[in-house]
Amino acid sequence: MSKIEDIVSLCKRRGFIFQGSDVYGGMAGTWDFGPLGVVLKKKIMDLWWDYFVERREDIFGVDAAIIMNPRTWVASGHTATFSDPLVECKACHGRFRADKIADGISESVTTEEFRALNVKCPTCGKSDWSEIRQFNMMFETHVGPVTDDTSIAYLRPETAQGIFTNYKNVVDTIYPDVPFGIAQQGKAFRNEISPRDFILRDRECSQMEIEYFVRPDDWESQFEKMLSAQHDFLENVMGLSGELIHEYEVPAEDRAHYSKRTVDIEFDYPNGKEELMGIAYRGSFDLDNIARESGKNMEYRDKVTGETFVPHVIEPSIGVERLILAVLTNAYAEDEVGGSARIVLRLPENLAPYRFCVSPLLKNKPELVTKAREIYQDLREKYGNVTWDDSGNIGKRYRKQDEIGTPKCVVIDFDTLEDGTVTVRDRDTATQVRVKPEEL
Repeated sequence: MSKIEDIVSLCKRRGFIFQGSDVYGGMAGTWDFGPLGVVLKKKIMDLWWDYFVERREDIFGVDAAIIMNPRTWVASGHTATFSDPLVECKACHGRFRADKIADGISESVTTEEFRALNVKCPTCGKSDWSEIRQFNMMFETHVGPVTDDTSIAYLRPETAQGIFTNYKNVVDTIYPDVPFGIAQQGKAFRNEISPRDFILRDRECSQMEIEYFVRPDDWESQFEKMLSAQHDFLENVMGLSGELIHEYEVPAEDRAHYSKRTVDIEFDYPNGKEELMGIAYRGSFDLDNIARESGKNMEYRDKVTGETFVPHVIEPSIGVERLILAVLTNAYAEDEVGGSARIVLRLPENLAPYRFCVSPLLKNKPELVTKAREIYQDLREKYGNVTWDDSGNIGKRYRKQDEIGTPKCVVIDFDTLEDGTVTVRDRDTATQVRVKPEEL
């Protein structure tokens, strides 16, 4: 298993992910995606949208505002309960999430339970702690020219509520048959007490969520279907190894009070097993809350029978950054080629930032460069994601493209000028074959 430091180093070295605001010393819990990282991220999000929205007849997309009416978060319970247990070291004044620095305790840990464990401060090693208090993780802002209690709003901590607030709009305009889903991708913001583990736990992230509306008596079969679809997407579209993926049936005492079933899909990250995504049965909790807070009717009327009911909801939710880190972890490898060590990113072809890298064998030979440019332009017109590289010797180019994850390197040499064939070098096996450019 690779180390998180190795992946962080590769991401910075090759332009995948940089520390946010790095030029000013960085900002904890924020990350910027570079030229290759933004391509990888977009491909992942596009493939998810294609799989769950474009290729299905029963799921529809929305794109809700990031800043919503504050009543949204009152109805959802976020204003009152979206919090983590915060504890402060009295010696060094470091602040930590209590359940993350002590083994075997939950988010509902009390001060007495925490102190009984004699937990050491990760920074200074002392055991002098403050009382545990609940820290609300929503970022607060103000809307309008006056800053007072009436202008308070929040950056959304999840994309789900933007789906629920648009449920009635979708029903009234599309009038889909039950079961149906509404999907959304977008930014979410959480003021994490202690962001950590690279992009695994950060303060600004992208989410991909579906709220799937079902008949109350049909939730169990629909849950199984949606759970199966998540595995299919992760393993057969994202290319994640099934051996690194695990299901965790969340016990009743750890589930939200409205949930009869929650399954976390966990992944073996470099720092251990962590949640990759979750799928929860939310009942009618959210629609009931909206009906109570807004006074609007959230019932669905069956087109055939005229029966009315409030749909129940199955929610698969995945963080894009967590998925990106899983993809990078799954692809990262160190091996030897020709007796020398190399780092290689064995990305599936559908996720690799570049499909081909085109190079002239020698950049100081105009006839090779001209022919290479001709082939490069032709491949770009066909596939788009093709890169050009004429820096350093050919061996260094191969090593660079291995780290980027480019599946094939195409080299134009003197034989190309004679018989029209090019050398194609495979990333994973390092084997080389000669083919006609049109056979690529």
